[in-house]
Amino acid sequence: MALSTHTNNLTILSITGHGRRRRRRRPSTVVKMASSSPPSSSNLSSSNVYEEGQLERPKWSGETPLSRLVGALISFKPLYSLLKLGARQVLISTAEKGNIPWREMTKEILESDVYKEMDSVQNPSIVYPDYYLNPFHAYDEGNLSWLAAAEAEAATMSVGKRAIPNASSTKEANEIVRQNWLSAVEQHLQQYSGNVMVGDILDIGCSVGVSTRGLADKFPSARVTGLDLSPYFLSVAQFKEKKRSPRTNAIRWIHANGEDTGLPSDSFDLVSIAYVFHECPERAIIGILREAFRVLRPGGTLAVTDQAPKSKVIQELSPVLFTLMKSTEPFLDEYYQTDLEGRMKEAGFVNIETSLTDPRHRTVTATVPF
Repeated sequence: MALSTHTNNLTILSITGHGRRRRRRRPSTVVKMASSSPPSSSNLSSSNVYEEGQLERPKWSGETPLSRLVGALISFKPLYSLLKLGARQVLISTAEKGNIPWREMTKEILESDVYKEMDSVQNPSIVYPDYYLNPFHAYDEGNLSWLAAAEAEAATMSVGKRAIPNASSTKEANEIVRQNWLSAVEQHLQQYSGNVMVGDILDIGCSVGVSTRGLADKFPSARVTGLDLSPYFLSVAQFKEKKRSPRTNAIRWIHANGEDTGLPSDSFDLVSIAYVFHECPERAIIGILREAFRVLRPGGTLAVTDQAPKSKVIQELSPVLFTLMKSTEPFLDEYYQTDLEGRMKEAGFVNIETSLTDPRHRTVTATVPF
């Protein structure tokens, strides 16, 4: 059972369940109001109201007639190839119209010494899960290519600009998205983690380290680990991190599967999973949640940010745009059909809250019971 309510900028859903560590709690369901607005450093972040649509999820997902039609179009290989090409062209042109120098940023990485980082980050014993070998984002090799890694940060910037289209600049749009996400995380920590200090952070599915660097900047005294299945992404992440001023605690990069990290149990205070689950089948989502629960300490916080099925903006995407989007995201339907909060509760998490932290994305936070 879940109840939702609107606040200034956040739509909050809160579920409190039972835990398995140290003491058991009575199952209950509560409604939480956001105690504060997103950071006031940007006038946009405090003035926009992020609206939910009328549906639980977009009508182009699942087993609706529209979804089946889109699926049939995508399954026709000649058309699928055109859709992939079209999606890629739209992504790049949209980015460059938003003053994101996509091609320049890509060229800078591909013509650098980034390749030298591979030996130090790659785990040669990794066995890639079958779902990860799919062609994501119009790359035939999916996330396992230098081109995908070189373009990842520009793509991330483009996502932020699309999320906050009225921002004065791409930089401001991305700052708003990042600040609102981190504000939701900080609020959850303050409300449910008591005096637990955030000393160790794990960023699962860290890609080229954009979210990881954001976490390290927000919690400068913490030891931050970025983990990803793509050694190409990790190479770029490590390469870019070396270009900046040294941190008090250097970010550690690990090439591993988020479902089986190999990291010790009870070893992190915060686990972040940013823009990962929409690329995963439900079985992988469940596996990653279980692993996050295992590696978190009692009182630790999980923070998931990703596309929001209830987003009014996403529900009202034009047929052309959502067809292009689905052509590059093989597990998008499964993501939209997954009861993420329910799966978190099944994994053992409590204090589960969902915030619409920008017009397109939600942040779901939860706690490992004390």
